[in-house]
Amino acid sequence: KFLFRLFPLREHGMNLRAKPLTCQEIQAFKKSKEVMQRFVRAYQLMLRFYGIILVNEETGELKRAENWAERFQNLNRFSHNNLRITRILKCLGEMGYEHYQVHLVKFFLTETLVKETLPNVKRSALDYFLFTVRSKRKRRELVHYAWQHFKPQGSFAWGPHDKLLKYR
Repeated sequence: KFLFRLFPLREHGMNLRAKPLTCQEIQAFKKSKEVMQRFVRAYQLMLRFYGIILVNEETGELKRAENWAERFQNLNRFSHNNLRITRILKCLGEMGYEHYQVHLVKFFLTETLVKETLPNVKRSALDYFLFTVRSKRKRRELVHYAWQHFKPQGSFAWGPHDKLLKYR
């Protein structure tokens, strides 16, 4: 319940009693400096829970927290966290923090495909996290990044290989 209140969406989630946000509510939230500051604090709170730090509030840049190894064990062990992360990503897009979406998705792609620290998050990062990114251009960049680091590259199923080869 806590997460639903912190990261509301315009769609029904697992809690059937939680009402989806309306477009008017989203606009009202965006107009309130206090609400938006609380939203960023909630995002930082959840990032810390996952072992991640928001380095720059303006850009959305992220890095591993000092306790990342312990927190990543939790992420690898409990797949329900992947649903929560997907919800957070969708809410970031709703609230106008698309740049935060991009950094968070790239963070998980890097940790799953490059550093291989989150093997049990890899499928969610590719199947769900990637496709929450609202910007079509940024989503394409992230799909290309994932393709570049996916092993074996020939088994990459999240974009057409002929277009990925030509992508610039």
